[in-house]
Amino acid sequence: MRALVVNCTLKPSPQPSNTEALAATVIASLKGHGVEVDVVRAVDLSLKPGVLTDMGDGDDWPKVHEKLLASQILIIASPTWLGRPSSVAQRVLERMDAMLGETDDEERPVAYNRVAGVLVTGNEDGAHHVISEIGGALCDIGYTVPGQAWTYWHLGPGPGPDYLDDERGHDWSTSTGRAMASNLVHAARALAATPLPAPPS
Repeated sequence: MRALVVNCTLKPSPQPSNTEALAATVIASLKGHGVEVDVVRAVDLSLKPGVLTDMGDGDDWPKVHEKLLASQILIIASPTWLGRPSSVAQRVLERMDAMLGETDDEERPVAYNRVAGVLVTGNEDGAHHVISEIGGALCDIGYTVPGQAWTYWHLGPGPGPDYLDDERGHDWSTSTGRAMASNLVHAARALAATPLPAPPS
């Protein structure tokens, strides 16, 4: 089983990413279940605006699309900015919109029988809003989002320290991330054993 984590931080490599640091705890749990994990730091790529799988010369999205189709588990990891997902997360979801028109050999949407979760960091309140926005978009695309397929970290409303700067709340985020990983893996196994059929015509 494979998983893809798309880190939607605004910080290009090699800058430290709080979102990446929290994602590492979930990745460790996924690997503990025998899952192979790929990580994409979307801000490092040239992701052209649009809703097609390939927007032409210089577009890096087709490589990400290949990883999406090779993975049974997807995690979108985003910081919170102005109480919303990052602009990078929005760009990723807009590019995933093309998957709505793609089907497999059995006429199922390509996101069917794949599971997805959401991971959020930020020093302001709004994590549940970000989870609902990203989770809702993933459901629209065709992913199955199991119960409690998320984790987040923040220390309440207003300015404050970052995840990498403050140990408070880490235990809860890590514990919730372990539950997230377990739920994603077991839901993916259930769908592999009993796949969703193509939607009725």
